[in-house]
Amino acid sequence: MRSYSPDLTPPWKKPTPAPEVPAETDLVVEEVTTGFCGAVIRCEKTAEGPTVTLEDRFGKHRVFPLVARGFLLEGRPVTLVRPRPGGPGAGAAGPAAPARTASGSVAVPGARARVARAGRIYVEGRHDAELVEKVWGDDLRIEGVVVEFLGGIDDLPAVVAEFVPAPDARLGVLVDHLVPGSKESRIAAAAAGPDVLVVGHPYIDVWEAVKPSSVSIAAWPRVPRGEDWKTGVCEALGWPANTGAAWQHILSRVHSYRDLEPALLGRVEELIDFVTVGGES
Repeated sequence: MRSYSPDLTPPWKKPTPAPEVPAETDLVVEEVTTGFCGAVIRCEKTAEGPTVTLEDRFGKHRVFPLVARGFLLEGRPVTLVRPRPGGPGAGAAGPAAPARTASGSVAVPGARARVARAGRIYVEGRHDAELVEKVWGDDLRIEGVVVEFLGGIDDLPAVVAEFVPAPDARLGVLVDHLVPGSKESRIAAAAAGPDVLVVGHPYIDVWEAVKPSSVSIAAWPRVPRGEDWKTGVCEALGWPANTGAAWQHILSRVHSYRDLEPALLGRVEELIDFVTVGGES
């Protein structure tokens, strides 16, 4: 006599089993119900069940339960499982995690830099430009976005006049310490337009946009008004009075977007979107 399964669900309606993937540190996944995308920073056992904590590119953390088919890896459903202590993790091997650029974007192996767009991004300060290149350089080359050096915001009106922004040649500008009521904010407002976006971070200098923990300090020192900020920082931290060498030390400790403050991350991403959307393809 034949035996029949009590499950009468037609085969075509049954969900396809999802591969189990160990929730290893730095694995980048997307949670299916919220769309939150981030890198695994820890996996824990709680009274309610195992959970995973994800960190997105802006430094925001979210905790999710480890449920079947709860995440997407490269667009495909997977079941995250807790890694084995000291081992690669339990479960069958799933899709390999995609390589990421320093900015957190999916890397494109073998991609060539595209022909430069007419649009440009100007960055105030040489240190700012070096930091943008280190974290977003791969993305900018793929998008064909050239970053120019802006000596100071006082030069901005002349740069805009010479550039002649247009819908297919947008201009994005990143400036330091853009706070309401300042001289910088007045110049930025005067230069802004439909094809010109001027944004800024709140820090006195881009050094502060690097997370203190990444530089192995508790916090960036407060420098009395009227003193040179970089020199004061070096003195307070006991670093040699060589701001160029200090910056190279700071830059060497920046490996990805996780080492930067969200206030800078959001502004750079905003500029890249602005100069690439609506421009030539």
